[in-house]
Amino acid sequence: MSFWTRRKAIDTITAGHEGGHELKKTLSWPHLVALGVGAVVGTGIYTLVGDGAGMAGPGVILSFLIAGAVCACAALCYAELSTMIPASGSAYTYSYVAMGEPVAWFVGWSLVLEYTLVCAAVAVGWSDHAASLFRLVGFPEVLLHGPHQQGIINLPAVIISMAVAGLLALGTRESATVSMILVVVKIAALALFVALALPAFNAGHFTPFMPYGFGAHTLQGVGAEGAKFGVMAAASLIFFAFYGFDAVSTAAEETKNPKRDLTIGIVGSMVVCSVIYMVVAATAIGASPTDVFSKEGAPLVFIIKSLRHPLMAEVVAMAAVVALPTVILAFMYGQSRIFFVMSRDGLLPRALSAVNAKTGTPVVMTLLTGALAAGLSGFLSLKEIAALANAGTLAAFIAVGMSVIILRLRDPRRPRVFSTPIWWLVAPGAILGCLYLFYSLSAKTQIYFLIAHVIGTVLYLAYGVRKSVLAQQEKAAG
Repeated sequence: MSFWTRRKAIDTITAGHEGGHELKKTLSWPHLVALGVGAVVGTGIYTLVGDGAGMAGPGVILSFLIAGAVCACAALCYAELSTMIPASGSAYTYSYVAMGEPVAWFVGWSLVLEYTLVCAAVAVGWSDHAASLFRLVGFPEVLLHGPHQQGIINLPAVIISMAVAGLLALGTRESATVSMILVVVKIAALALFVALALPAFNAGHFTPFMPYGFGAHTLQGVGAEGAKFGVMAAASLIFFAFYGFDAVSTAAEETKNPKRDLTIGIVGSMVVCSVIYMVVAATAIGASPTDVFSKEGAPLVFIIKSLRHPLMAEVVAMAAVVALPTVILAFMYGQSRIFFVMSRDGLLPRALSAVNAKTGTPVVMTLLTGALAAGLSGFLSLKEIAALANAGTLAAFIAVGMSVIILRLRDPRRPRVFSTPIWWLVAPGAILGCLYLFYSLSAKTQIYFLIAHVIGTVLYLAYGVRKSVLAQQEKAAG
């Protein structure tokens, strides 16, 4: 049972890899900030602000604040660990160092759940905004929606998932450059929304502020069976809108100056995105009652149309169509790197971690990630996918907070380029906040999360526990 105690040493992780399993260093801090903002600002504010408002009313502003505070604690922990361990793998790698192989597998599997589902969720959100364009070129309705909306398959979501995977396979720097351009488009569209909606601001829309209360709870006769309402229930969903900065940490091995650039990328993207979210959410509620726009798949576009700006509504919708793929790109990038590192460690077939000599990217893993996201986005709804993605992310964030605490106690003298301020408060705050948000998820989502990890455990015991690099080293030693 020695696999329970297998842990990686930090020095061996940061020493580098050979034999076609090493990524090229092509990124600097502007690329990382663009990657972070590209991942964070997307479906959460363009689409899920409506779902959150339906669960919490105007109190959704508090939901954004709470989810953002939890993510800020996690971001500070990520900044410390990513600069201390500048290797791909994000929370998976940190857990491997701090807590050992079984926990690392659990966290890696959670990240697989998170990143793949986020790609799928954003692809569905993109499809909601792009549907009118596909209708113009003759796509039938049954190919624009999944079975949950009486369709056959959400073909636009499938198409965008595979298109982004193809772009990523071409090269990391090329993908990051495209992301930087599209992030500017995305922010400009949100600024346009604020400029158009702010003159219609009505403070009366904020009353009653918390119609369903603060805590997460079910209401008889309201919503689907098992659905939760309240500020915390909305926070557990809106949490989806904030994470994405962790995708920056997956780029550690491809960053030219990780000790400086990772801190700027992670903390910088969180600060920028938090300000954007609070301004846009407050403007949306001021311009339209929450019980009106919460029913819409593209709430910001709906609000602008209701204010009699049809042309500008189309501009915002078009900007979302153009820019939302940056979120898919960022998360698909992160997912392919998680897969890549787990494969390089032997927990998945090692052949999957081969890097293309020309592009410097793991092409097989990237295309596999695209295919998984395409399959999920073609048949599931946005809300279902986002909630389950949140469960995986919360598990990863808890592991990061625990890793900071463990490494602070076990290895206090190791140099830390960025030190989490008051770590003894911030790291536990991230852990407890994530646990409460997980509790606030619906029972259905929690059960799906459990089932997914039972499957993951079976895979680890059937393959990874014997095939991992550390297992092979143990076997060779004797």
